[in-house]
Amino acid sequence: MKRILIIGGGSIGERHLRCFLRTGRAEVGLCDVNEKLRTDVAQRYNVEYVYSSLSNALAVKFDAAVICTPADLHIPMAIDIAGHNMGILIEKPLSISLDRIDELKAAIESKQLAVSVAYVLRHHPALLAMKQRIGGGRFGRPVQVVFTGGQHFPFYRPGYRGTYYTRHATGGGAIQDALTHIVNAAEWIVGPITRLVADAEHFLLEGVDVEDTVHLVTRHDNVMGSFSLNQHQAPNETTLTVVCERGTVRYEAHTARWLTCTEPNTPWKVEEEFQFERDDMFLTQANAFLDQLEGRSGPACSLDEARQTLCANLAALKSLETGSWIKL
Repeated sequence: MKRILIIGGGSIGERHLRCFLRTGRAEVGLCDVNEKLRTDVAQRYNVEYVYSSLSNALAVKFDAAVICTPADLHIPMAIDIAGHNMGILIEKPLSISLDRIDELKAAIESKQLAVSVAYVLRHHPALLAMKQRIGGGRFGRPVQVVFTGGQHFPFYRPGYRGTYYTRHATGGGAIQDALTHIVNAAEWIVGPITRLVADAEHFLLEGVDVEDTVHLVTRHDNVMGSFSLNQHQAPNETTLTVVCERGTVRYEAHTARWLTCTEPNTPWKVEEEFQFERDDMFLTQANAFLDQLEGRSGPACSLDEARQTLCANLAALKSLETGSWIKL
Protein backbone atom coordinates (compact mmCIF):
# COMPACT_ATOMS: atom_id res chain seq x y z
CA MET A 1 0.00 0.00 0.00
CA LYS A 2 1.57 3.28 -1.14
CA ARG A 3 1.08 6.55 0.73
CA ILE A 4 0.16 9.33 -1.69
CA LEU A 5 -0.02 13.04 -0.82
CA ILE A 6 -2.49 15.09 -2.87
CA ILE A 7 -1.41 18.74 -2.98
CA GLY A 8 -4.38 20.95 -3.83
CA GLY A 9 -7.97 20.09 -3.05
CA GLY A 10 -9.73 21.77 -5.98
CA SER A 11 -11.70 19.87 -8.59
CA ILE A 12 -8.71 18.10 -10.16
CA GLY A 13 -7.12 17.39 -6.78
CA GLU A 14 -10.34 15.87 -5.51
CA ARG A 15 -10.57 13.70 -8.62
CA HIS A 16 -7.01 12.43 -8.14
CA LEU A 17 -7.71 11.76 -4.47
CA ARG A 18 -10.89 9.84 -5.26
CA CYS A 19 -9.25 7.78 -7.99
CA PHE A 20 -6.14 6.87 -5.99
CA LEU A 21 -8.47 5.63 -3.26
CA ARG A 22 -10.42 3.61 -5.83
CA THR A 23 -7.29 1.71 -6.86
CA GLY A 24 -7.31 -0.08 -3.50
CA ARG A 25 -3.52 0.25 -3.62
CA ALA A 26 -3.03 3.58 -1.85
CA GLU A 27 -3.84 5.57 1.22
CA VAL A 28 -3.94 9.31 0.75
CA GLY A 29 -3.18 12.53 2.53
CA LEU A 30 -4.42 15.98 1.52
CA CYS A 31 -2.62 19.34 1.63
CA ASP A 32 -4.41 22.61 0.89
CA VAL A 33 -4.08 26.11 2.30
CA ASN A 34 -7.85 26.73 2.09
CA GLU A 35 -9.31 25.52 5.38
CA LYS A 36 -12.90 25.09 4.21
CA LEU A 37 -11.92 23.29 1.02
CA ARG A 38 -9.45 21.10 2.88
CA THR A 39 -11.99 20.17 5.54
CA ASP A 40 -14.84 19.51 3.10
CA VAL A 41 -12.79 17.20 0.85
CA ALA A 42 -11.23 15.38 3.82
CA GLN A 43 -14.62 14.74 5.37
CA ARG A 44 -16.15 13.62 2.07
CA TYR A 45 -13.53 10.91 1.63
CA ASN A 46 -12.63 10.21 5.28
CA VAL A 47 -9.04 11.38 4.78
CA GLU A 48 -7.08 11.00 8.00
CA TYR A 49 -3.89 12.85 7.07
CA VAL A 50 -4.65 16.52 6.37
CA TYR A 51 -2.20 19.42 6.20
CA SER A 52 -2.46 23.19 5.84
CA SER A 53 1.06 23.69 4.45
CA LEU A 54 3.43 21.78 2.20
CA SER A 55 6.23 21.99 4.76
CA ASN A 56 4.04 20.26 7.37
CA ALA A 57 3.01 17.60 4.88
CA LEU A 58 6.57 16.88 3.78
CA ALA A 59 7.60 16.36 7.39
CA VAL A 60 5.53 13.15 7.21
CA LYS A 61 6.64 10.10 5.22
CA PHE A 62 4.81 9.68 1.90
CA ASP A 63 5.89 7.61 -1.09
CA ALA A 64 4.80 10.19 -3.66
CA ALA A 65 2.93 13.45 -4.16
CA VAL A 66 0.43 14.57 -6.79
CA ILE A 67 0.78 18.29 -7.54
CA CYS A 68 -2.65 19.80 -8.32
CA THR A 69 -1.92 23.47 -7.77
CA PRO A 70 -1.79 26.37 -10.29
CA ALA A 71 0.85 25.73 -12.94
CA ASP A 72 3.24 28.45 -11.79
CA LEU A 73 3.75 26.49 -8.56
CA HIS A 74 4.42 23.09 -10.15
CA ILE A 75 8.19 23.23 -10.60
CA PRO A 76 9.15 24.85 -7.26
CA MET A 77 6.94 22.35 -5.44
CA ALA A 78 8.32 19.42 -7.43
CA ILE A 79 11.90 20.44 -6.61
CA ASP A 80 11.00 20.61 -2.92
CA ILE A 81 9.29 17.21 -3.08
CA ALA A 82 12.23 15.66 -4.95
CA GLY A 83 14.43 16.79 -2.06
CA HIS A 84 12.39 14.49 0.15
CA ASN A 85 13.01 11.48 -2.14
CA MET A 86 9.37 11.13 -3.16
CA GLY A 87 7.85 10.21 -6.50
CA ILE A 88 5.92 12.97 -8.24
CA LEU A 89 2.86 13.13 -10.49
CA ILE A 90 2.55 16.68 -11.82
CA GLU A 91 -0.70 18.02 -13.25
CA LYS A 92 -0.63 19.58 -16.70
CA PRO A 93 0.72 21.86 -17.96
CA LEU A 94 4.17 21.20 -16.57
CA SER A 95 4.69 24.92 -15.91
CA ILE A 96 4.16 28.39 -17.37
CA SER A 97 7.86 28.86 -18.22
CA LEU A 98 11.04 26.81 -18.64
CA ASP A 99 12.50 28.17 -15.40
CA ARG A 100 14.16 25.54 -13.16
CA ILE A 101 12.97 22.54 -15.21
CA ASP A 102 16.58 21.48 -15.79
CA GLU A 103 17.15 21.72 -12.03
CA LEU A 104 14.17 19.45 -11.43
CA LYS A 105 15.35 17.00 -14.08
CA ALA A 106 18.80 16.81 -12.51
CA ALA A 107 17.30 16.18 -9.09
CA ILE A 108 15.01 13.36 -10.19
CA GLU A 109 17.75 11.72 -12.28
CA SER A 110 20.30 11.84 -9.48
CA LYS A 111 17.83 10.27 -7.06
CA GLN A 112 16.20 7.99 -9.68
CA LEU A 113 12.73 9.16 -8.67
CA ALA A 114 9.51 8.11 -10.38
CA VAL A 115 8.09 11.21 -12.06
CA SER A 116 5.26 11.56 -14.58
CA VAL A 117 3.12 14.41 -15.90
CA ALA A 118 -0.65 13.97 -15.83
CA TYR A 119 -1.64 14.31 -19.49
CA VAL A 120 -4.58 12.06 -18.87
CA LEU A 121 -5.67 11.52 -22.49
CA ARG A 122 -2.80 9.06 -22.76
CA HIS A 123 -4.98 6.79 -20.64
CA HIS A 124 -8.05 6.92 -22.87
CA PRO A 125 -8.39 3.40 -24.30
CA ALA A 126 -9.61 4.57 -27.71
CA LEU A 127 -6.75 7.03 -28.16
CA LEU A 128 -4.21 4.48 -26.95
CA ALA A 129 -5.52 1.85 -29.38
CA MET A 130 -5.38 4.37 -32.24
CA LYS A 131 -1.78 5.33 -31.39
CA GLN A 132 -0.71 1.69 -31.27
CA ARG A 133 -2.19 0.91 -34.71
CA ILE A 134 -0.66 4.01 -36.29
CA GLY A 135 2.68 3.33 -34.64
CA GLY A 136 2.55 -0.27 -35.85
CA GLY A 137 2.42 0.92 -39.44
CA ARG A 138 -1.02 -0.38 -40.31
CA PHE A 139 -1.95 2.81 -42.18
CA GLY A 140 1.46 3.91 -43.36
CA ARG A 141 3.17 7.18 -42.59
CA PRO A 142 1.09 9.98 -40.98
CA VAL A 143 0.98 13.13 -43.09
CA GLN A 144 -1.65 15.30 -41.37
CA VAL A 145 -3.29 15.66 -37.95
CA VAL A 146 -6.53 17.62 -37.49
CA PHE A 147 -8.33 18.46 -34.24
CA THR A 148 -11.73 20.07 -33.82
CA GLY A 149 -13.53 20.32 -30.52
CA GLY A 150 -14.92 22.29 -27.64
CA GLN A 151 -17.36 22.37 -24.77
CA HIS A 152 -19.33 24.85 -22.70
CA PHE A 153 -16.69 25.46 -20.05
CA PRO A 154 -18.96 27.30 -17.57
CA PHE A 155 -21.30 24.30 -17.50
CA TYR A 156 -18.52 21.90 -16.51
CA ARG A 157 -16.50 24.35 -14.40
CA PRO A 158 -18.99 26.92 -13.04
CA GLY A 159 -16.41 28.30 -10.61
CA TYR A 160 -13.76 28.98 -13.26
CA ARG A 161 -13.73 32.73 -12.54
CA GLY A 162 -12.33 32.04 -9.07
CA THR A 163 -9.52 29.73 -10.20
CA TYR A 164 -6.13 29.74 -11.93
CA TYR A 165 -7.99 29.92 -15.27
CA THR A 166 -8.31 33.70 -15.20
CA ARG A 167 -4.62 34.46 -15.87
CA HIS A 168 -1.90 33.15 -18.17
CA ALA A 169 0.52 33.61 -15.26
CA THR A 170 -1.17 30.78 -13.34
CA GLY A 171 -1.77 28.49 -16.33
CA GLY A 172 -5.10 29.88 -17.47
CA GLY A 173 -6.67 30.42 -20.85
CA ALA A 174 -7.73 27.94 -23.48
CA ILE A 175 -4.21 27.29 -24.79
CA GLN A 176 -2.65 26.25 -21.48
CA ASP A 177 -5.74 24.75 -19.88
CA ALA A 178 -7.56 22.81 -22.62
CA LEU A 179 -5.70 22.76 -25.92
CA THR A 180 -2.53 21.55 -24.20
CA HIS A 181 -4.19 18.14 -23.69
CA ILE A 182 -4.77 17.74 -27.42
CA VAL A 183 -1.37 19.10 -28.43
CA ASN A 184 0.30 16.59 -26.09
CA ALA A 185 -1.80 13.76 -27.52
CA ALA A 186 -0.97 14.75 -31.09
CA GLU A 187 2.75 14.98 -30.32
CA TRP A 188 2.53 11.54 -28.69
CA ILE A 189 1.08 10.09 -31.90
CA VAL A 190 2.78 11.94 -34.78
CA GLY A 191 5.84 13.51 -33.13
CA PRO A 192 6.82 16.86 -31.60
CA ILE A 193 5.81 20.21 -33.05
CA THR A 194 8.73 21.90 -34.80
CA ARG A 195 7.03 25.20 -35.68
CA LEU A 196 3.60 26.79 -35.29
CA VAL A 197 1.45 29.87 -35.73
CA ALA A 198 -1.52 30.72 -33.54
CA ASP A 199 -4.65 32.85 -33.59
CA ALA A 200 -6.85 33.25 -30.52
CA GLU A 201 -9.48 35.53 -29.05
CA HIS A 202 -11.67 36.05 -26.02
CA PHE A 203 -15.23 35.97 -27.31
CA LEU A 204 -17.82 34.75 -24.81
CA LEU A 205 -16.61 33.51 -21.41
CA GLU A 206 -17.84 35.99 -18.82
CA GLY A 207 -15.61 37.35 -16.08
CA VAL A 208 -12.26 36.67 -17.78
CA ASP A 209 -10.24 38.18 -20.60
CA VAL A 210 -8.02 35.20 -21.49
CA GLU A 211 -8.62 33.48 -24.83
CA ASP A 212 -11.58 31.10 -25.10
CA THR A 213 -11.20 30.34 -28.84
CA VAL A 214 -8.02 29.11 -30.53
CA HIS A 215 -6.80 28.18 -34.00
CA LEU A 216 -3.34 26.61 -34.17
CA VAL A 217 -1.47 25.58 -37.33
CA THR A 218 1.51 23.30 -36.76
CA ARG A 219 4.33 21.41 -38.37
CA HIS A 220 5.64 18.19 -36.85
CA ASP A 221 8.61 17.89 -39.22
CA ASN A 222 6.93 16.26 -42.26
CA VAL A 223 3.45 16.11 -40.69
CA MET A 224 1.09 19.08 -41.02
CA GLY A 225 -1.36 19.91 -38.23
CA SER A 226 -4.32 22.11 -37.42
CA PHE A 227 -6.18 22.53 -34.13
CA SER A 228 -9.48 24.38 -33.63
CA LEU A 229 -10.91 24.70 -30.13
CA ASN A 230 -13.43 26.81 -28.26
CA GLN A 231 -14.69 26.76 -24.68
CA HIS A 232 -18.22 28.02 -25.19
CA GLN A 233 -20.04 25.77 -27.69
CA ALA A 234 -23.02 23.69 -26.56
CA PRO A 235 -21.84 20.24 -27.75
CA ASN A 236 -19.04 18.62 -25.76
CA GLU A 237 -17.06 17.11 -28.64
CA THR A 238 -13.44 16.16 -29.26
CA THR A 239 -12.31 14.71 -32.58
CA LEU A 240 -8.66 14.03 -33.44
CA THR A 241 -8.05 12.77 -36.97
CA VAL A 242 -4.76 11.46 -38.36
CA VAL A 243 -4.50 11.19 -42.14
CA CYS A 244 -1.98 8.54 -43.19
CA GLU A 245 -0.66 7.20 -46.49
CA ARG A 246 -3.05 4.24 -46.54
CA GLY A 247 -6.00 5.38 -44.48
CA THR A 248 -7.51 7.93 -42.13
CA VAL A 249 -7.90 7.27 -38.42
CA ARG A 250 -10.13 9.18 -36.01
CA TYR A 251 -10.48 9.38 -32.23
CA GLU A 252 -13.79 10.60 -30.82
CA ALA A 253 -13.63 11.37 -27.12
CA HIS A 254 -17.35 12.12 -26.84
CA THR A 255 -18.29 8.66 -28.19
CA ALA A 256 -15.32 6.84 -26.59
CA ARG A 257 -14.38 5.15 -29.84
CA TRP A 258 -11.90 5.15 -32.71
CA LEU A 259 -12.71 4.77 -36.37
CA THR A 260 -11.00 4.21 -39.71
CA CYS A 261 -11.65 4.88 -43.37
CA THR A 262 -9.30 3.27 -45.89
CA GLU A 263 -11.20 3.32 -49.21
CA PRO A 264 -12.57 6.37 -51.08
CA ASN A 265 -16.29 7.05 -50.81
CA THR A 266 -16.87 4.50 -48.04
CA PRO A 267 -18.31 5.10 -44.56
CA TRP A 268 -16.29 5.24 -41.37
CA LYS A 269 -15.68 1.86 -39.76
CA VAL A 270 -15.91 1.75 -35.97
CA GLU A 271 -12.86 -0.19 -34.85
CA GLU A 272 -13.53 -0.18 -31.11
CA GLU A 273 -16.06 1.48 -28.82
CA PHE A 274 -15.68 1.63 -25.05
CA GLN A 275 -18.03 1.97 -22.10
CA PHE A 276 -16.46 4.92 -20.41
CA GLU A 277 -16.80 7.35 -17.52
CA ARG A 278 -14.54 10.38 -17.00
CA ASP A 279 -13.04 8.98 -13.79
CA ASP A 280 -11.91 5.87 -15.70
CA MET A 281 -8.95 7.69 -17.29
CA PHE A 282 -7.86 9.05 -13.91
CA LEU A 283 -8.23 5.63 -12.28
CA THR A 284 -6.06 4.11 -15.02
CA GLN A 285 -3.59 6.97 -14.58
CA ALA A 286 -3.42 6.38 -10.83
CA ASN A 287 -2.75 2.67 -11.33
CA ALA A 288 -0.09 3.45 -13.96
CA PHE A 289 1.67 5.84 -11.58
CA LEU A 290 1.55 3.27 -8.78
CA ASP A 291 3.08 0.75 -11.20
CA GLN A 292 5.82 3.26 -11.93
CA LEU A 293 6.47 3.74 -8.21
CA GLU A 294 6.81 -0.04 -7.89
CA GLY A 295 9.32 -0.13 -10.76
CA ARG A 296 7.03 -2.06 -13.09
CA SER A 297 6.70 0.60 -15.81
CA GLY A 298 8.05 3.91 -17.00
CA PRO A 299 6.25 7.26 -16.99
CA ALA A 300 3.06 7.55 -19.03
CA CYS A 301 4.24 11.05 -19.93
CA SER A 302 7.87 11.83 -19.18
CA LEU A 303 9.26 15.16 -18.03
CA ASP A 304 10.91 15.63 -21.43
CA GLU A 305 7.64 14.99 -23.30
CA ALA A 306 5.77 17.42 -21.05
CA ARG A 307 8.53 19.99 -21.51
CA GLN A 308 8.10 19.71 -25.27
CA THR A 309 4.36 20.39 -24.94
CA LEU A 310 5.15 23.31 -22.62
CA CYS A 311 7.39 24.71 -25.36
CA ALA A 312 4.43 24.43 -27.74
CA ASN A 313 2.20 26.29 -25.24
CA LEU A 314 4.76 29.07 -24.89
CA ALA A 315 5.31 29.26 -28.64
CA ALA A 316 1.56 29.60 -29.21
CA LEU A 317 1.36 32.47 -26.71
CA LYS A 318 4.40 34.12 -28.30
CA SER A 319 2.85 33.72 -31.76
CA LEU A 320 -0.22 35.61 -30.53
CA GLU A 321 2.03 38.51 -29.53
CA THR A 322 4.10 38.58 -32.72
CA GLY A 323 1.58 37.40 -35.30
CA SER A 324 4.23 35.14 -36.78
CA TRP A 325 5.41 31.54 -37.06
CA ILE A 326 7.51 30.38 -34.12
CA LYS A 327 10.17 27.69 -34.36
CA LEU A 328 10.51 25.32 -31.42
